[in-house]
Amino acid sequence: MSGVSRRELLFGTGGAIAGLAATAGGMAAAGALGGPDAYGRTLTSARAGTDTPGPPSEGVEATGSTQAGIARPATPQRFGLLAVLDLPDGPEALGPRLAALGAAILTVTNGAGPLPDGPGDLTVTVGLGPRLVAGIDPGLPGTAELPSFAGDGSMDPRRQGGDLLLALHGSDPLALPTALRELRAALGDTVLRWSESCFRGPGEGTVVRNPLGFHDGIVVPHGDDELAREVWLPTAADGGDPRVAGGTVCVVRRLVLDTERFAGLPPEGQDAVMGRRRSDGAPLSGGTLSDDVDLHAKTPAGEYLVPARSHARAAHPSFTGSGLMLRRGYTFATPAVGDDPGETGLLFVCFQRELDTFVRTQHRLDEADALTDFVTPTASATFLVLPGFDATRPLGSTLTG
Repeated sequence: MSGVSRRELLFGTGGAIAGLAATAGGMAAAGALGGPDAYGRTLTSARAGTDTPGPPSEGVEATGSTQAGIARPATPQRFGLLAVLDLPDGPEALGPRLAALGAAILTVTNGAGPLPDGPGDLTVTVGLGPRLVAGIDPGLPGTAELPSFAGDGSMDPRRQGGDLLLALHGSDPLALPTALRELRAALGDTVLRWSESCFRGPGEGTVVRNPLGFHDGIVVPHGDDELAREVWLPTAADGGDPRVAGGTVCVVRRLVLDTERFAGLPPEGQDAVMGRRRSDGAPLSGGTLSDDVDLHAKTPAGEYLVPARSHARAAHPSFTGSGLMLRRGYTFATPAVGDDPGETGLLFVCFQRELDTFVRTQHRLDEADALTDFVTPTASATFLVLPGFDATRPLGSTLTG
């Protein structure tokens, strides 16, 4: 069984220690300890009024028909740590590995693990890459790799694909690398492809400002019925494969954003690229943040109020005939060193019932989205997120028997 080296903990899978302090400009440490954040606001936790600062005491249920970290909690936690791993063997060894991983998840999330302040709202989400899924059954959802999209040609091969996704989220950024170390130890031998520490600003539900300063995560499924239709793989009663019912298909894209060049646009130019107002997130066609864009609204001169190449228009499902994606995106940033300006961007994470929902949307963006001029993709992968589990139904047992 392979452990995780101290160097890897600090600079690789444990980027939440070295990375989050730099990425959030100190916001991570200050927010976790109840101090002022980067905007001078004092962040309080569920332990406000006690002498010992720490993560919120209200946990997120790890067991159930679906995994945590997708639709629960409804408002994503402020910090994340994603790791993409390879396994040295095939699907024949998956059963014991996943069972041990699931047991470790229950341990670290129920307070019996190594986290001195408890798990708080820690969640762990597990997905399998196409190689392993296809090795179990080529007819299962999740066997297809992502195609290459515009801009993917220069991507480091190590940041494409992968066998296993471990996505950890919580309000305490210091808990994430410790939890990840425990999970990797339970898995046994693994090879890290890449990892990323990430963070979100304040928000309600999935809506949050992205690194460009605009609201993101507005058009998503809401409520149990829409989630069942758009996100969760169906049960046998609804025509699905019972082995993956309650699972979903995840896409992860690491997108570096040219924030400096975008900031150089005049405010109205920025709004035109996005199709919404930066100030309040309202569509340029009118309304409020929660309103859909009116694709037919025009000026008296006959020009579209939502520009033809705006992101809001290009990404609209009516152009692709596809369903909705549940997006839970996070910001990442790497520190500048000397002449290296570092990177700032969006860790785009979405969940949907069919991979084609994302693929058709991304192809449309490649063709018609002005925002792509400011985006460089640097990592790309898809995973079959396993159904939920508990102590009597081990993680992955519906697939591995």
